[in-house]
Amino acid sequence: MTLPTSAEDALEIMRASVEPGRAEGSAAYHKAARVYLGVPNPVLNDLTTDWRRAMELDQRLALARGLWDSDVHEGRIAAAKLLTQARIRDDAAVWALIASWVPQFDAWAIADHASKAAEKRIMADLSRLDEVEGWTQSDHMWTRRAALVSTLALTKSNHPGAAEAAARDRVLGWAAVYVPDQTWFIQKAIAWWIRDLSKHDKDRASAFLAAHGAAMKSFARAEAGKYLTD
Repeated sequence: MTLPTSAEDALEIMRASVEPGRAEGSAAYHKAARVYLGVPNPVLNDLTTDWRRAMELDQRLALARGLWDSDVHEGRIAAAKLLTQARIRDDAAVWALIASWVPQFDAWAIADHASKAAEKRIMADLSRLDEVEGWTQSDHMWTRRAALVSTLALTKSNHPGAAEAAARDRVLGWAAVYVPDQTWFIQKAIAWWIRDLSKHDKDRASAFLAAHGAAMKSFARAEAGKYLTD
């Protein structure tokens, strides 16, 4: 295994796995104006898993920062994957870097991978919801969306502890405030949150839809209630 010493090294390693025609398809699909290499996601998974295991945290932070700043599609996804880890000792610098990326989100794939990294850090320290709440007030749609996508782990428990239950209700409050926003990506994020919640907490999910479902777009209402129809 060759460990990259810079973002340029990492991108060169990725280029060895380019699939002909894939870059053009990715550019057309994601529609954000940046370089697309055409590297499949499983390759990025394998590379970043190896790098994450072999590197010290400071090395990973430096590489992730460089890959993000490259503004290459696969580079930004790899940057997020390098920092997607449940347990990180002294993770303040990791959280700060991930949070600094949020205002730059402009396409769903990069946003979702970075939000997954953010999710791990939020669950490690729920006090970070205070900062995430600020995202809900942003004029930037992708930042508002990230407040829901990066907190999806709060939907996963059948029996949350007191702190997680309070956090769950807090995010449900954000989702309720979002309902009048008819932007597709916002409605999709609300639906995603309520749908996942319904698998573990039908009462809260049902109550949310009873209170707010009529104001949601029909596709979002149907998605949110997908597992509540039995």
